[in-house]
Amino acid sequence: MKKITSLAAPILIALCSTVAMAAEPDYTLNPGDVLQIDVWKEEGMNLETLVMPDGSITFPLAGTIHAQGMTTEQTQAAIKDRLKPYIPEAAVTVAVKAALGNVVNVIGQVQLPGVQTPGRRVTVMQALSAAGGLTPYASESRIIILRRTADKQVAIPFPYDDVIRGRSLDKDIILQTGDVVVVPTASLF
Repeated sequence: MKKITSLAAPILIALCSTVAMAAEPDYTLNPGDVLQIDVWKEEGMNLETLVMPDGSITFPLAGTIHAQGMTTEQTQAAIKDRLKPYIPEAAVTVAVKAALGNVVNVIGQVQLPGVQTPGRRVTVMQALSAAGGLTPYASESRIIILRRTADKQVAIPFPYDDVIRGRSLDKDIILQTGDVVVVPTASLF
């Protein structure tokens, strides 16, 4: 068996990080997501649908279902339950064809500020990387994440200096749909 060399260590760490992210809770549906819904052996019941801005989807015989915040498994169960009177043993499959509702914004002192639609969950560092990184004028110590909860908006401080040095890695949180990463300008004085 070969020893892991120092060059292979970063690859192994990245692989472990990917596996850890895969173990995160299931993706929840957002307005803008494109779903593929299939009912086995029911040709007319296979379709692609969009999660509407109000969070709902419409499916034949099942009607309108509020899917926002649900996982694909929960959505499958809701559709199957609504189809029971018509197709008692329906085998329903729901898959996210395009996670276009997973939107985060990065503004301020980054190379490419704007809206990001990553199609998967991303951490703060991944979003900053997708934005081209920080400009020389960025205040690394004052980066915050603005997050809207059900009843208020909160500001979550992000310790960029620590994370970039491999410390406080637990603070490199996974961004939620609608989060805004704010990178302010460093003060001159």
